[in-house]
Amino acid sequence: MDLVAACQAFVSVAERGSFTHGAARLGVSQSVVSRRVAALEAHLGGRVLDRDGRRPAPTVLGSRVLPTARRLADLAETLAQDAEEAHRVAWPLAVPPGWDVRDLAGIDLAGRDHDLPVHVVEAPARQRPELLATRSVHAALLARPSAEATWRVPLGLAVATAGRTVRHLEDLRSTRRGSGGRGVRLWLVEEDDVPHVRDRVSAAADAAGLAPTQVALAPSAGAAVGAVLASRDLLLASAQEASRYDLVWSPLATPALERGYVVAAGVPADADRVRAALGPALARAAGAS
Repeated sequence: MDLVAACQAFVSVAERGSFTHGAARLGVSQSVVSRRVAALEAHLGGRVLDRDGRRPAPTVLGSRVLPTARRLADLAETLAQDAEEAHRVAWPLAVPPGWDVRDLAGIDLAGRDHDLPVHVVEAPARQRPELLATRSVHAALLARPSAEATWRVPLGLAVATAGRTVRHLEDLRSTRRGSGGRGVRLWLVEEDDVPHVRDRVSAAADAAGLAPTQVALAPSAGAAVGAVLASRDLLLASAQEASRYDLVWSPLATPALERGYVVAAGVPADADRVRAALGPALARAAGAS
């Protein structure tokens, strides 16, 4: 027996003094309400409604249990309302900072289309796992090595001067003294301050004979772009980022570098849902190939 449905039927009939009106209130047929009340009576071991008069009325047993039945019915309705509201609450979703507003709007629209409202939270790569672990966000796009990633974003070298192409870190070796004595720098943004990118760049720079100071982590994307625009410095970036910053981009020949991303959530099924609903929009926003 569905105790909640039985109590709802009993309360609805008792409050309206009519099986017909009680059934209409619940949106079911009168026969369904009658069966539910009969099931409740069998469960409680006695009649809860007197059907002998013109209008059904609670019996002694019915009067005794009616307040409890009403509380149960009210709680069930509140539970259903809470669940409906929960479905409408946007999921906080952590993504890399600096994405184009139009791409963020595309993520929002994809969520609406798939009945999965999301609230985008921009956070650096190293911070997103912490936000997920502390349940500050419901899901997050986490940085992963290419071999483990769902989406991959090729990285290259971005410069300010049209016609200047740099594809090898060795090309920076001759510029070690070309920018105020410190050498031309390759700037990394915070999104690439992860081992599978940062460590490979550092190792390749060392193998290419660059000075340790020629590879640096920028305090912000704005500072990195400013340094590139003001000098011959370079920025490690995706083609999409370079276009957004009005820089000239070339793919890096060696080492081949990629940002890798996966969707993670506290509940694996939720990650699957985000990936299915928002995957194309997330890939576009990230500049994934």
